[in-house]
Amino acid sequence: MRFIYLAVTTLCVTLAVATALAKDKKSEKQMDPQAMMETYKKLATPGEPHKLFASLAGSWTTKTKEWMEPDKPPMESTGSAEMKMLLDGRFLQQEFTGDMMGQPYSGVGISAYDNLRKRYVTMWIDSMGTGIFTMEGTASADGKTITLKGQHAELGGGQMTHRAVWKIVDSNTQTFDMYGTHEHGKEMKMMEITYTRKQ
Repeated sequence: MRFIYLAVTTLCVTLAVATALAKDKKSEKQMDPQAMMETYKKLATPGEPHKLFASLAGSWTTKTKEWMEPDKPPMESTGSAEMKMLLDGRFLQQEFTGDMMGQPYSGVGISAYDNLRKRYVTMWIDSMGTGIFTMEGTASADGKTITLKGQHAELGGGQMTHRAVWKIVDSNTQTFDMYGTHEHGKEMKMMEITYTRKQ
């Protein structure tokens, strides 16, 4: 008897919830297909963040400092970067060539501003691994200081979290500072790159 009572109660609750959900779905206003297309068209149109990216297109020289340990002097190296816009001004591509930890190094990055999510997104691949490193973040009011966060798996397990600060100082100078935190550890500065436009 107790089982039948429980079964009937469960059925009643399920029907009540299903009815409420159905009413909510009916009350949701379906977006007009034409209005939806117009919205997507606006979201696909490059805006101010993309114009700022476009101002970075060109050839750059780089000076890099890398810290393996916080209390040791950094390793220093030079390199170059080529930047260009892709897909009618929607994405900034960077091709980087230089040295990393004393070894020849090359990498390719794509930077984006997602109009729908109102977020900056970066993707990086390089010759020191086979993974794709992604970061996301926001910018200062003028759009010239972009703070990004991401993480990657570490050898032996666990995750290292990263914070990067990308500053567009002016049309001829930009900096990229990367910080890292091992699980339950303190954040340390890992890398600093200064970009100077080739004249």
